[in-house]
Amino acid sequence: MYGEHPPPPGLAGRVACLWHQTTSADGTHLVVPDGCVDLIWGPTGVHVAGPDTGPMPTPMRVGDTYAGVRFLPGAVGEVFGVPVEAMRDMRVPTSDLPSPWREMAEEGGAGIEGRARVLLTAVEKRLRETGAPDPAAGAIAAALRRGVSVREVAWDLGFSERQLHRRSVGSFGYSPKTLQRIVRFQRALRLARAGVGLAEVAAESGYADQAHLANDVKRLSGVPMTRLLGDRTPEGS
Repeated sequence: MYGEHPPPPGLAGRVACLWHQTTSADGTHLVVPDGCVDLIWGPTGVHVAGPDTGPMPTPMRVGDTYAGVRFLPGAVGEVFGVPVEAMRDMRVPTSDLPSPWREMAEEGGAGIEGRARVLLTAVEKRLRETGAPDPAAGAIAAALRRGVSVREVAWDLGFSERQLHRRSVGSFGYSPKTLQRIVRFQRALRLARAGVGLAEVAAESGYADQAHLANDVKRLSGVPMTRLLGDRTPEGS
């Protein structure tokens, strides 16, 4: 069972949602790239799920419980005390992060609700203590989502290609080209799950054709689109 809740109003510009999950059966859940970073309290403790560039199969056992805080793409900033690119394709225990995250790993939390409160309190505190993310992050993602080339995005935003690369890596954890593939893939996945035909999904999402869509989906998720449509496990959990 999975559920999401909107963040408190004061966090709406940085946090996408608060979420929780209780696993009902043994199995492997496929986590696919979504541009987000999550702070998660699971069966092995508290960790950060960094920005993914490929599929992350996650073994889960019946009765496992998870509570999480999902940051909006490009919005994590300096919250965890390390560059976001240093956590790319990684699951980092908070005990391996700088203070105060190391200390948080030893705090208690009764049940999913208690753990969610601990996570949220820690995030709220760190957001007050750290600077804002790059204000250009939203514009970078939006421009790349439109499907134009990286060079055109840099020109439109008044950056050199080198500046765009540096700011994309600093905000999202990966290059503009990788970010473009991920936001295009996520748009395609949303359309397909809404019942749009795959040929139309490809055209609406900026792919050259349906074969291009199929190849990119397989490269980013490791499985065909039909498998993703049958697996409704949230992307960032």
